[in-house]
Order: sequence, then C-alpha cells, then structure tokens
Amino acid sequence: MSQTPVTSEAFPQAAVPQPAQPNETAQPNETAQANEAVRTSETAPPTGATPPGTTVVRVTAEPGEPERRRRTGGVRGSDMLAVLGALAGSVSFTFLLFTQLAPFDGIIGFVVVSYAMFLVFYTFLVALDEDWPTVRDRIASAIAHSIALLLLVALTDVIVYVVSQGPQALRHLNFFTDDLRAAGPLAPLTVGGVRHAMVGTLEQIGIALAITVPLGLLCAVFLNELPGRFARFVRTIADAATALPSIVAGLFIYAALIIGVQVGPVHVQIEKGGLAAGLALSVMMLPIIIRAADVVLRLVPGSLKEASFALGAGQWRTVWTVTLPTARSGLATAVILGSARGLGETSPVLLTAGYNTYTNSDPRHGPQTSLPLAVFKLVTSGEPLQIQRAYGAATVLILVVIVLFAIARVIGGRGPGHVTRRGQRARTRTSARDLERILARRTPYPVQAQYPAQAQYPAQAQYAVQPETGSSP
Repeated sequence: MSQTPVTSEAFPQAAVPQPAQPNETAQPNETAQANEAVRTSETAPPTGATPPGTTVVRVTAEPGEPERRRRTGGVRGSDMLAVLGALAGSVSFTFLLFTQLAPFDGIIGFVVVSYAMFLVFYTFLVALDEDWPTVRDRIASAIAHSIALLLLVALTDVIVYVVSQGPQALRHLNFFTDDLRAAGPLAPLTVGGVRHAMVGTLEQIGIALAITVPLGLLCAVFLNELPGRFARFVRTIADAATALPSIVAGLFIYAALIIGVQVGPVHVQIEKGGLAAGLALSVMMLPIIIRAADVVLRLVPGSLKEASFALGAGQWRTVWTVTLPTARSGLATAVILGSARGLGETSPVLLTAGYNTYTNSDPRHGPQTSLPLAVFKLVTSGEPLQIQRAYGAATVLILVVIVLFAIARVIGGRGPGHVTRRGQRARTRTSARDLERILARRTPYPVQAQYPAQAQYPAQAQYAVQPETGSSP
C-alpha cells in the first residue's frame, strides 16, 4: 500500500508571518530587528482584546470621583419612606371609609382594615422601585415584623396594666414582710402581706427545678447521643406531654400520691403541701426542658465532637467537656422556659398544695400557698382591698420571674465563641500550668561547649538536641 507524501500545498499556512530573510544589502542589525518584530506579532494579542483568564473591572465612576459603595444591610431611606407612606395612606383611607363611605365603627375593625390596606399600599410602593422577588421578600418581612410588634404590644399592655394597679399595695413595707394571718377581707393595706406566698413559690419552684433540670438534661443528651427506636419513642412522648393540660398534672399527683397508692405492703401517700405542688409542677416543666434542650444540643457543630474523638476522648467525656459547655447558654434558656411555665401555674397547685394565710416554710407538712394561687384567691374574693392585694402579688410574681431569669442568664453565660475577661484569665492560668507541667517532665541535659550559641541562652540550652543521639528529650 503506497502512502501519499504530505506537502505544504495540502495545508497552506496563510497569514502566518515569515521571518525576514537577509539579503546581500541588509545590515546584520536590521535583520535582527525584523526577526524580533515578527516574534512580537506572533505572541502579542490583537489590539483591544483581553488576555485569557483576565477579569476586567468595569469602571463606573470617573477617576476623580469617589467610589460609591453599595449598602448590603440596614434600612435605606426609600424603605422608610415606603413604610411611612403606606401607613399614612392606609389610615387615611380607613378613616374615610369608616366615616364617609360605609357605616362601619369599632376600634378593632378600624385596626384590621388599616392593616390590610397598609399591606396593599406597601406592595404598590415597593413595586415601583423593585422587582417581584424583592416585593415578596418585603411583604413577608413586613408581616413578620408586624406579628412581633403585636406580641410586644400585648405583653407590654399586660405588664403595664398589672404594675400600674399594684403600687397601692406595694408602697407599704408590710406587704413584703407580713402574711395574711391577721388581715381580714376589710383590713387596710397597712395590715398583712404576701410573705407566705413568696416563700411557697420559691420552695415549690426549687423542688421542681431540682427534679426537672438533671432529668431533662440527661434525657436530652440521651436523645442526641444514642439515637434509635427508643429515642424516637421518648421524643414523641415528650412532644405530646408539652401540650398536657395543667389540671391533668395536678390530678395525676393528687390521685397517685395524695390519695395514695398501695405498693406491696407499703402504702405510699403524702399530704397536701409544697412537696406535692413541686412534684405537680415538675410534671409540667419536664417535657418543656427536654424538648428545648434537645433542640439546643442538635445545634452543636459535629466538627467539635469529631475533634474530641480524634484526640482520644470517649463519648461521655466529649459530652461533658465539649457538648454541654458549647450549648450552655441555650440550656440556660431551656431552663428559663420550663421555669416560666411552672411559676405561672395555678390549677395544679390548687389541687395539691392547699391554701392558707400563714407562712409555712416546711413543704412536707401542711398547706402552702404560692403567688399564683394567692392572686387567684384574692381576686375571687370580690373585696376591693383584696383585689388591690392581688395586683400587688401579681407584680411581685413578675419581679420574681425577672430575678430568676437574670440569675439563670448569668449562670448560663454567653454563647459559644464568646469568652469574657474572666474566662480569658482562666485560660491563661490553665495554659501556664500546662506549660509548667510539660517542662517539668523533660530531663535537663548539661550545656556542651561545642555549641557556642548555647552559652548565650542557658535556659534553652538544657533542652538542646544532643549530638550523640540526634533527638530531643
């Protein structure tokens, strides 16, 4: 089989500049300049073209003008103008509708219609400057902020109303230092107080926290560290128990412990008092602490646990030194949520603690009153002075809740990644002790004369590399 030779005519090299051939009349330097021009034309990109792999930044301002940076966060002036314009337009339209166009009245209807028109006007105002995805984002943000504002207004209204009604009783010192043993329904506010209710509240919530905090945290750790069928079953029960009516918890403790149960030859029974009330409150608080702590522990980064395992720590050592300290702030919030549920309960305490007007500091014997139960009894009496005492007791309950929340927040500390100055000093002291321990384990070697540099640094010379072995101690 014959092969056809490939020639230059089959593949013409068009438009390829050839190096200049020297002639008899050309000088050597002119020939070198011509060849250099040909090589430059082969490698240089065409005029106005961008070399490959190069990103060209578009110039949006003149060289002499300052650069205008785009704001990626915060509130812009146009956003505030849109909100204010929509608010003014909705209120004006609703006022015109209620007074001139339709026979509507009522403050609730006025607020509802104004809010609906606000969303309509705000949508049109934002759509004038933004695209449709931005409009939907702004509408969702407006609805979320309005719901948060509504809840804040409702909470503020309740607190302000209760606190404003309480000073009639709170201005008397005996309200905090006395009980209602000597105060009848018609007694003035200078007689009697709620000392017995404050003592009962602190003891009952203390008993409930002593039961629920260790059990709740242990259960949450179990749900996260040992997943499986049983863990899913426990999580489902905890979810269902969070919606348990408070009266059911009180009935459970009343039927199981106050009436009593026969366990073999032993009859288990306790009397009404602070202990029974604390057990009833623990039934209400335990599911809330379990679920809140479970959610918090899920947020601990898995890389931290993997780093602990890589250093040789076991599972429970990792939980104790890595997982729980990282989630400490969130666990404190879980305890706060459970305490808030227990502090405000009345029906389980009504069935299990009883009611009295004297101070009983022994939760095992005798009836013991709490602040919510005292508020309930004083309000239902119908006497104006007793109602004023009830508002004062409610104000004291709010103050107790705030104090307990502050203590829990201090114990919980800051979130992961935030170290206080005290923590930094503690870390510095721990690092110094570790360094001393490491240096104490090393065997000192004498300074050798063949290393003249060691004579200048005797402290480092005792840990120098030995010439015989070539290794450090």
